Amino acid sequence: MDFAIPKDLADYLGELDAFIEAEIKPLEQQDDNIRFFDHRREHARTDWDRGGLPREEWEELLKEATRRADKAGHWRFSAPKRYGGKDGSNLWMAVIRDHFARKGLGLHNDLQNEHSIVGNFPFVAMFDQWGTEDQKQEFILGGFERARRVAFGLTEPHHGSDATHMETRAVRESREGQDGWLINGEKMWITGMHTATHCAMFARTDGADGAASGITCFLVPNPNPGIEIEEWMWTFNMPTDHPRLSVKDVWVPESAILGVEGRGLALAQSFVHQNRIRQAASSCGAAQFCVDESVKYARARKPFGEELAKNQAIQFPLVELATQCEMLRLLIFKTAWEMDNMPHEEIERTISDKVSMCNYWANRLCCEAADRAMQVHGGIGYSRHTPFEHIYRHHRRYRITEGSEEIQMRKVAAYLFGYLGPKRGTMG
Repeated sequence: MDFAIPKDLADYLGELDAFIEAEIKPLEQQDDNIRFFDHRREHARTDWDRGGLPREEWEELLKEATRRADKAGHWRFSAPKRYGGKDGSNLWMAVIRDHFARKGLGLHNDLQNEHSIVGNFPFVAMFDQWGTEDQKQEFILGGFERARRVAFGLTEPHHGSDATHMETRAVRESREGQDGWLINGEKMWITGMHTATHCAMFARTDGADGAASGITCFLVPNPNPGIEIEEWMWTFNMPTDHPRLSVKDVWVPESAILGVEGRGLALAQSFVHQNRIRQAASSCGAAQFCVDESVKYARARKPFGEELAKNQAIQFPLVELATQCEMLRLLIFKTAWEMDNMPHEEIERTISDKVSMCNYWANRLCCEAADRAMQVHGGIGYSRHTPFEHIYRHHRRYRITEGSEEIQMRKVAAYLFGYLGPKRGTMG
């Protein structure tokens, strides 16, 4: 067994660090761009008079950072080589995400809106696996050229974790001799609709409520006369780009289907593992950042003439968090490595429980570490002049999204008790 980070990966981390210092840090400092990361960050990022949407200058700064990263060959790292990427593996992405998050807040990696100079592109994998050749050209290459951006339209106001009971319906309807579909329903938490050129909208086309089959994914152009943003949902961590929207008599041609008719739910779930393991690595790195900063502060702070760090009430909680970070990081890297060494379709059948373990525990651990960092830092830790409240508010979201921790614990339980996975049929 070899637990060492491969030398070529370690060298690449060094290359990324050098790029951040040479290109990203100066951009972060110029024109008072630091306002997006210091105590002013929430106000600087949020256009309160435009429904709480991200300010245009904030989003333009993120674009400029990724433009520079793309020119340097980093942004598309995880994408296949045929689309200009480097076939970045799950292990490399997990190590990079952990490494970036351990640096704290910065323009190099701001996950409030899934921004990173090394991008994560779940839609690339979806279109590459399920799309037609025309769709691949339009949405993968068009996405990298910023001509296309797709929002993910699965969740509904009354149906979150259970998409099998979605109420949005699509029925066949031909117009001017062209076969197509008429869509009606409601959607919620459809992130990025303010800039999306299309919404990957899931609707039931067949089957009974509760059935996994019979749900189809349609690529619906946006804006659209039949799509109305009812409101932008303000959240624990602003700005927001998460709307509640209604869909009324939206017609799309047959060619708008992504993947196979009736198998949209399989499409939606097929690449969740890559997202979850990479997001777990980010949460683990952010938790480590909170621990590291707390240790530094506890050594420097001297109440009553003694280092704060000498108190076991300070030491022991941080020891527990540091221990959990070390164990979790090993499980994340091991699981990512296993994902890279098996066919994609095997992941769900064999190690999906390990992915869920990594994800739900990392998200919970990050929130605990951020809360402890606030406590160790005292009043300044509670203020926005330290980053811990921002880290807490952002990563608290991941205990609900990407599959709530209860949903993921249920997956682990199904494997543990033999209802799913390798032990299925061997117990009971």
